Amino acid sequence: MKDQLKQEFTNIYNKPAQNGWFSPGRVNLIGEHIDYNGGLVMPCAITFGTYLLTAPNEDNVFRFRSTNFDTYLEIPVQADYKKDGEGWFNYPLGVIEHFVKGGHKLSGLDMLFYGDIPIGSGLSSSASIEVVTAFALNKLFNATYSKLDLVKIAKSVENNFIGVNCGIMDQFAVAFGEKDKALMLNCDTLEYQAVDSNLGEHVLAVINTNKPRKLAESKYNERVQECATALKQLQQLLDINNLCDIDTDTFKQYQHLITDETVKNRATHVIEENDRVKLAAKALAANNLTEFGRLMYASHDSLRDLYEVSGKELDAVVEYAKTDKNVAGARMTGAGFGGCAIALVKVKAFDEFNAAVTKYYTDKIGYAPSVYSSLIGDGVGILF
Repeated sequence: MKDQLKQEFTNIYNKPAQNGWFSPGRVNLIGEHIDYNGGLVMPCAITFGTYLLTAPNEDNVFRFRSTNFDTYLEIPVQADYKKDGEGWFNYPLGVIEHFVKGGHKLSGLDMLFYGDIPIGSGLSSSASIEVVTAFALNKLFNATYSKLDLVKIAKSVENNFIGVNCGIMDQFAVAFGEKDKALMLNCDTLEYQAVDSNLGEHVLAVINTNKPRKLAESKYNERVQECATALKQLQQLLDINNLCDIDTDTFKQYQHLITDETVKNRATHVIEENDRVKLAAKALAANNLTEFGRLMYASHDSLRDLYEVSGKELDAVVEYAKTDKNVAGARMTGAGFGGCAIALVKVKAFDEFNAAVTKYYTDKIGYAPSVYSSLIGDGVGILF
């Protein structure tokens, strides 16, 4: 892969790449729609992601190319940048804008991106491209940002430059991921614990429904608003800053403050899901994949029924998983509205699972999913 990309860079820019960088995608093992509610999530980095090759130029321009897209951008080094349509290059452009606004003197750079994360699948291709760009610029221009600073920059780009009200989980996971560990992250304090995640005889199956979803155009922002409404009503009697500041038992005592049934359902999911993450960390640490799998299924059911961010495509994958004795657990992952589901599948039965879930899904939905096998990998780093 590295040699192919180096050759591609030379073909495009008529010179060799000087540096290479890699940032993974992520899946969230459990703890969905928690990150903007100040609670606990449990993401991990996966073994595919975004590659970035760079070389300086003397033309004082930034050049953005990708092997995944025909569209590209060339733009002068300047003091201010604005989002340019809906192109993929807005993600790295937003990062550059943040560095410039931070007072860092940047110079011309030729960039080639390649991602093997399926676009629009919910595996955080956007966070991956933001973090790899920030990591590269930080090194190339000696900006001295910490890794946590880079995470915050990437989140700011997503919120303010792209216009998606995401929390910090995706950027954090792709930056801080560790091989064979899940990150139990407190989205309010940003404290985290690396939880040993020995999948043993299981592998992480990532099932892309191939129903693309664009977060900025989805109901994601609507869910954020519904949670804000629930919080405001609970704050009439509770001194809390986030929905996840209370547990399920406390919520049951005060849920009457929430007047709208739909809003109450959203809050119920968030608070119960936060409690599930704590139980999941104990199960993983104890190597109890049976219990972890049960919690995965419970999470999916809640996302389907209370938070209403699943859909027939994601549900079909989980329905099949429940019938397969080689699957410990399954759930939708990411924001929903399409995208991916994950399943813990026995390594020896992966091919069998792939064939069976593909047939079940295709019969039910009318087109095939894409099924990938992944391990838990490392976060952003230097390729060469």
